[in-house]
Amino acid sequence: MVATADFSSSLSLLFAIAVLAQWLLRAWLLSRQVRHVARHRSQVPAAFSQRIGLDAHQKAADYTLAKARVSLIDMTLGAAALLCWTLLGGLEALNQWLLGLLGPGLWQQLALLAGFALVSGLIELPLSLYQTFVLEQRFGFNQMTLRLWLADLLRSTLVGAAIGLPIAALILWLMGSAGSLWWLWAWATWTGFNLLLMWVFPSFIAPLFNRFEPLADGPLKERVTALMQRCGFAAKGLFVMDGSRRSAHANAYFTGFGHSKRVVFFDTLLKQLDADEVEAVLAHELGHFSHRHILKRMLLMFAASLAGFALLGWLSQQLWFYTGLGVRPGLELALGQSGMGTGHEAVALLLFLLTVPVFSFFATPLFSALSRRDEFEADAYAMRQASGAHLARALLKLYEDNASTLTPDPWYAGFYYSHPPALDRLARMPSPT
Repeated sequence: MVATADFSSSLSLLFAIAVLAQWLLRAWLLSRQVRHVARHRSQVPAAFSQRIGLDAHQKAADYTLAKARVSLIDMTLGAAALLCWTLLGGLEALNQWLLGLLGPGLWQQLALLAGFALVSGLIELPLSLYQTFVLEQRFGFNQMTLRLWLADLLRSTLVGAAIGLPIAALILWLMGSAGSLWWLWAWATWTGFNLLLMWVFPSFIAPLFNRFEPLADGPLKERVTALMQRCGFAAKGLFVMDGSRRSAHANAYFTGFGHSKRVVFFDTLLKQLDADEVEAVLAHELGHFSHRHILKRMLLMFAASLAGFALLGWLSQQLWFYTGLGVRPGLELALGQSGMGTGHEAVALLLFLLTVPVFSFFATPLFSALSRRDEFEADAYAMRQASGAHLARALLKLYEDNASTLTPDPWYAGFYYSHPPALDRLARMPSPT
């Protein structure tokens, strides 16, 4: 018990230091970004001076600064909520209340997961409303009505419950009943569920939130189809999504798995770009498939989740893992037999999901760098299959229309950016025509 108490105290201290270190690092990076963007607000960078007007450049700077202020509030509230859930006993209080209300068992554990999600959602709700109806509205991006926002919230909650609760119930059952290797069975279940979701999402879930119409016959469809044939890419269809119902931001993406793959264009993208530019943007996305970036990321995700489940399998049997993170029920008897159910599987799962992101955050620059490398490879592929000048022109339009800053702080961009900054990216392309 002395060793358990020592481990518990050490974990509490380590976790508190990690939360503080994460907040300080994020605040420092954010302050660098704010100062750098504000310092370059008054002048368009020379490389873009012929293509981007001063008004558009300043709008992007102001949008970036406004988002930074919201980010500071968001990360501060997030850190405070995290400490309240863990070291200050919030999760313990919710768990004990539900135990008194429902008694031990699977239903109580599912209620704990649902209650945690509900309270977390309510904490995040005011800032989400502000971002949509104040910040995005101020810069002309929000197209949503309050009614649509509420409808989206209701639909996403119902879909999340319909999908999440059954898989959560299965994983909790495996944790309590499948023996010492439950984590391997849970990982296999989780992996299969994600693969199934990739197949189900485009046909059954996405249409609950947006309308998808086939891309109309015409020159654009012919060019896109020819490009896909040149690249050896087969898709179930080409679709236009009514993204303008919610936002003026533009995008295009692939979705689905195997024969259910779809190419989806936001209607805002088709309004902003001409056929040459759309072809170049699609060629970039096809570059990700050609270089198997999607497959590699999936394999990395599955490998990381395997390691995560294995770690959870060990931690869930350690008393100090619970007590060090603010959960102090009478676990001594529950944890007495290794590999058996503890009766606190949901608590272990939530504590794990709360703590791992704190420590994995410090690996963010590595994954950002790998993502930027993939983006450069996809750009190079697009320039071979389409026109580099058209891709550069499309990117400039998207930077301008989405109010993306052209002058990010190098340290901030190096840490967070999954796509290369505009200057680095366009330097590898021909001049826009």
